[in-house]
Amino acid sequence: MNSRLIISLLCAGAFALACGSLTRHEDADAHASRTTAHVASALNVVDVPRHSQARKRHDDVPRVNGKFDVKVEPHTLHFALKLTNDSKSNVELSFPNGQQYEFTVLDSVGREVYRWGEGRMFTQSVQNKQIDGDQTMRIDESAAMTLPHGKYVAVATLRSSNFPMKQSSAFELR
Repeated sequence: MNSRLIISLLCAGAFALACGSLTRHEDADAHASRTTAHVASALNVVDVPRHSQARKRHDDVPRVNGKFDVKVEPHTLHFALKLTNDSKSNVELSFPNGQQYEFTVLDSVGREVYRWGEGRMFTQSVQNKQIDGDQTMRIDESAAMTLPHGKYVAVATLRSSNFPMKQSSAFELR
C-alpha cells in the first residue's frame, strides 16, 4: 500500500513539474514576440530572421529565407509565410513538436491581441519537413476577427529548432 502511495506522489510531482515548465516557456515566448514586434515596428523592420549557426556563402550550404504577408479583409486576416530554400541542397526543418509555426497580432503599444495557436492542441512528437533545393514551402492561415481601427504588427514565427525565424508585417485598419 505504501509503495502505491509513493509511486502516485512521484507521478503527480513529475506531472506538476512538466506543466510548470510549459507555462514559463509560453510566457517567455509571448514576451519575446511582443519585444521583437515592438523593436521591428519602431525601426520599421519587416524581416527579422535568426539562424542558429553561422552560414557560409556557398551554393551548397543550406539557407532558408522567409517572406511574410498579411492580407486584410473585413472581419478576416490572411497570413502567408513563404519559406524558400536558396541553396541547391535539400533542407530538412526540425520541429520539437507539432506546432511548426505561430502567428500573432500586436497592437500599436505591443499588446498581443491575437495568437493563432491559442486554444489549439499540438502533438508532442518531433517532426521534420523537407524543402528541396531552390523550392518554396508556403504556409497559409486565416483568422476571423474584428479589430478596432488602428495600427498593428503581425508576427510569423517558424518554430524550427535548426532554422528558427521571425518575420513581421505592419498593417493598419481604417
